[in-house]
Amino acid sequence: MTDTPTLPAVSREWHLLSRPVGWPKPEDFALVEAEVPQPGEGQVLVRNKYLSVDPYMRGRMSAAKSYVAPFELGKVMQGGAVGEVVASNAEGLAVGDHVLHFFGWREYAVVGAKNAVKVDPDAAPLSTYLGVLGMTGLTAYAGLLRTAAFKEGDAVFVSGAAGAVGGQVGQIARLKGASRVIGSAGSEEKVKLLVEEYGFDAAFNYKDGPVGEQLRAAAPDGIDVYFDNVGGDHLEAAIGSLNQGGRIAVCGMISVYNNTEPAPGPKNLARLIQTRGRIEGFLVGDHYDLQSQFVQEVAPWVASGELKYRETVVEGIENNLEAFLGVLRGDNTGKMIVKL
Repeated sequence: MTDTPTLPAVSREWHLLSRPVGWPKPEDFALVEAEVPQPGEGQVLVRNKYLSVDPYMRGRMSAAKSYVAPFELGKVMQGGAVGEVVASNAEGLAVGDHVLHFFGWREYAVVGAKNAVKVDPDAAPLSTYLGVLGMTGLTAYAGLLRTAAFKEGDAVFVSGAAGAVGGQVGQIARLKGASRVIGSAGSEEKVKLLVEEYGFDAAFNYKDGPVGEQLRAAAPDGIDVYFDNVGGDHLEAAIGSLNQGGRIAVCGMISVYNNTEPAPGPKNLARLIQTRGRIEGFLVGDHYDLQSQFVQEVAPWVASGELKYRETVVEGIENNLEAFLGVLRGDNTGKMIVKL
């Protein structure tokens, strides 16, 4: 085993105590202390530096059957993280290396070498491997280009456009020749960001009036692609503005994640018959074959400043839960990151 620097005796980690009903409450969780583990054969010990909190984690807090197993009660939760190897019992990973892995919500994690992806802190800031160059970015890339089959000249509408995924979707569409890019967000500050910094052609605050009316005003000639992060009235509005052959990629539906009763579906689905439109859901996990292509194409845009990104950084493991709740409330601009 590689020499281990002096480590604290305990690591703090977040446990799920009970499954939330509706909005998660602080009493559903606990920040507990656990002994810092030692890596076994083929493993490394990682001191996490940045943790990711994401909307999909709300689904894992429920017991309902889904595409990923629910968090176990009384045990530490999981999520994307990037950190420094502080002890190694694995070939190819040395103390001082930085890795991306999926054992977040804790200060220290034992990670199998096969589950750790080495990243270069000199090529890009470590936090970007959780966002613009990580799973978030790949979600935007795969959803727009593969699921929604974007092509040059398409008019694109993105909901939750100031979020980590949405902001990247709109910019990739613009860089690849969209005829028009429209975004929705929840504040005037975010609307301004979309137009003035991210280069969207139009954006609106969905709180200012009916989404359908605002979308028609922003896209009078209709839309060819809708990238859905919100669901609800946004999905119905997009169907109403869909051009012939339009495509809708469903990435998330944050507007209904905390509902205790099923949300009503769009009332205008019959319009898909007229437009020959299609709606398709997707999961980023089905598109990791695009990872190298994604990084090869997007990293230069990030380096040159052609593709801009924002991060909302919350300091301290003790604030991990509040950061997650902030994502559900829409407090973040861009990727929500917890810095340890």
